[in-house]
Amino acid sequence: MNIRTAISKAKYFLESNNIKSSGLDCELLMSKVLKKNRNYILLNLDRNLKKKSFNYFQSLIEERSRGKPIAYLIKKKEFWDYEFKMKEGVLIPRPDTELIVEQALNLTQNKSKLRILDIGTGSGCIILSILKERKNYIGVGIDINKKSIDVCKINTSKLNLNNRVKFFKSDIDNFIDAKYDLILSNPPYINKIDFKCLEKDIIGFESKSSLYGGLDGLSEIRKIINKSSELIRINGKFILEIAHDQKFSVRRLLKDRGFYVNKVFKDLANNDRCIVSTKI
Repeated sequence: MNIRTAISKAKYFLESNNIKSSGLDCELLMSKVLKKNRNYILLNLDRNLKKKSFNYFQSLIEERSRGKPIAYLIKKKEFWDYEFKMKEGVLIPRPDTELIVEQALNLTQNKSKLRILDIGTGSGCIILSILKERKNYIGVGIDINKKSIDVCKINTSKLNLNNRVKFFKSDIDNFIDAKYDLILSNPPYINKIDFKCLEKDIIGFESKSSLYGGLDGLSEIRKIINKSSELIRINGKFILEIAHDQKFSVRRLLKDRGFYVNKVFKDLANNDRCIVSTKI
């Protein structure tokens, strides 16, 4: 069987299992099987597959049909301008989260040196992307998930940033350190009702602790804002990702802890997604 036929049949199978991105997923999984990039796959559709390769492809398709995220199957995810190693149980970066990186870079374009803290760092994609763009910055990332810290260290080495960032397994409440010029966080912010409605490739595979924000979605956000008010320098910037319906609640929490809210930014779907504030 050639690549074209294998992908065509797999695409139909995934579609029958309600996998929306079936075509792209098949191409990415075939790329993993053949250890070639996607362009190679598209230019070699008539190439015949060895039985071993076909069987491996079929096993990956079967896992994808059950909802396992593509990032966990191919063990990587593109974010900003970089490729990040992924592992099951570590939050998969979303395109919306690139807003944090974008705003951080906009706010710091005239700053030569900064100390950054990334709370709930996940794969490290946010802080590592910023450090790659700002050569004189240093940073710290924390997460309660040991798998996340392990993946962060792999991604740090991959991006040659070992001398500028450290990662610690820690809850924000127990984290004690010096002051930071910039604090970033993509916290768990999904409320109880919305959490029950998540798609199967999210709720069935990704870490609940990285997503679930308690009954109102604000449990972790409250903790992060409270602690950040102690860890940030006066005039330091705090950038926080939020749910589409949390703008007013989070604004109040920030003001109560001595932050001035600069602006709320919208994502590609025109939903409120990122709030920028300053410690006063």
